[in-house]
Amino acid sequence: MTCVWRTEKRTPLPGRRAGRATALAVVTAALALLAPVANAAARPGTEPRPASPPPDCDAARGAVRGSLGTLVDHHGVPGAAADVVDRRCGPWSVARGVADLDTGRRMDAEDRLRIGSTTKTFTVAVVVQLAAERKIGLDAPVERYLPGLIRGNGYDGRKITVRQLLQHTSGLPDYVEALAERPVKEWRFRHFEPREQIAAALTMPHPDKKWHYATTNTVVAGLIVEKVTGHRVEAEVNRRVIQKLGLRDTYWPGDATRIRGPHSRSYFSAADGERGGTPPSWADGTEWNMTFAGAGGALVSTPADVNRFFGALFGGKLLPARWLAEMKRTVPADPDRLWPGARYGLGLISTPLECGGRWWGHAGTVPGGHRAVGAVGPGGRTVSVAVNQLPATEHAQRDFRAVVDSALCPPDRTSHPKENP
Repeated sequence: MTCVWRTEKRTPLPGRRAGRATALAVVTAALALLAPVANAAARPGTEPRPASPPPDCDAARGAVRGSLGTLVDHHGVPGAAADVVDRRCGPWSVARGVADLDTGRRMDAEDRLRIGSTTKTFTVAVVVQLAAERKIGLDAPVERYLPGLIRGNGYDGRKITVRQLLQHTSGLPDYVEALAERPVKEWRFRHFEPREQIAAALTMPHPDKKWHYATTNTVVAGLIVEKVTGHRVEAEVNRRVIQKLGLRDTYWPGDATRIRGPHSRSYFSAADGERGGTPPSWADGTEWNMTFAGAGGALVSTPADVNRFFGALFGGKLLPARWLAEMKRTVPADPDRLWPGARYGLGLISTPLECGGRWWGHAGTVPGGHRAVGAVGPGGRTVSVAVNQLPATEHAQRDFRAVVDSALCPPDRTSHPKENP
């Protein structure tokens, strides 16, 4: 399951295009309207919009609309949407382009989508909750909970801690890279078990850098949750996060390949012959069996629910301050696998803002074309962005990241394009 936005050079991870299938060049694990859409009433769990929002609220909305427009009008992404929650301006959302190329239905920030590796933060939050309850030791070896699981080819669960899994310093490779080398039709609709994916990872070469983003890590963490609770990780995430926060549009799809309820379609390159076309032909990638990503990338959600989740996490509703601080203890991330200046904590990415300070959150990409990011800025404003086709160039990747800066920075302190009159 991907979490990154860069077009990478080496392996088919976050945001890169490599190998036999251009569409899956952005797979990992490691595995994006002609008018704004604004909520008329406050959503559950958010503060009501002020009767007279400050003047800069309209400017902020215009900046985000302009950034989304760049993705649609300049980079050819079919649809892009953003949901923003701000104590001063209240909740609002903006969308550009279309959710469905066949029908022309407009993109809507309330549509569901596959959020990919943003799922990792949900899973990691539960692991850290269990650590706070003294059921899991962050610095305990994986072997304590899953004896014998990580053994062979130089990999040893006795030498890998839970913390290293959560921050991607375990030294484990990403099984999604191996999947990306295979034709999509061989695995797109089949069921995968977590232990099957882990076993596949253990046959792969060792990563060449200490920090190596891998969905394998989160899948192992999910098995640890199951071991100490006696329940599937999906059930624990449901009980401890999704139901607790009232995230009505967030769910685990299991083996179901279709997305329930209103959702955007997603598109990926047909260069691998999926639809018999050549670039710039696009195949519909909306239907997918997400068991291949599991605890590291399978969730379906909406921008509003992702915002609510990150707002609750950083607002102290899911973890005591001490344990949130553990999640925010970061190590440098490999810029070739994320982007310059990025750091990684426990299931959290920290990134510099153009206007100063840093945002905290996570991003996710799925091979079918959906991409999401949820971010919290220094002042507590949250933004969640969704697109339904992966940005295809390095320039487009930067402009995707620019949407977050447009939402979290004052309009006069960004260089992003503004809405045309």
